Amino acid sequence: CYITVGTPSEPIIDFMIQRNMEVLEEYEPLSSPNATKIFVNGVWVGVHRDPAHLVGTVQTLRRKGLISHEVSLVRDIRDREFKIFTDAGRVCRPLFVIDNDPKSSNCGNLVLTKDHVAKLEEDSDVAKNLDAEERELGNVGWASL
Repeated sequence: CYITVGTPSEPIIDFMIQRNMEVLEEYEPLSSPNATKIFVNGVWVGVHRDPAHLVGTVQTLRRKGLISHEVSLVRDIRDREFKIFTDAGRVCRPLFVIDNDPKSSNCGNLVLTKDHVAKLEEDSDVAKNLDAEERELGNVGWASL
């Protein structure tokens, strides 16, 4: 179990603005009624017309360590919302990652190997800490357990 200490939200908001997020003050609902709402720490900060691309980009940055491992990313497709949490005090737990690349010889198996054990303390993305929000709507597979 891990309690988040918090990271600044402004760099993430600035990054999303650079990636075509319309800030709420400039959003015209009639021009894009199906846009996905973007929330940061519960505050509606803007909308995006291509959420799949934005979410994928932000997830990739987190996997590479360019965004803190403490940042939680929750995409709710049904409600057209993308929620990002950077605040302190969230309880997270580890989640081991399964290789789901069909081209990989390790497909369907844990990414974790003996070589990775030492890297766990460095958060090398073979295990993730998920808070309750991300776990609830996250892509967590239990079928093979």
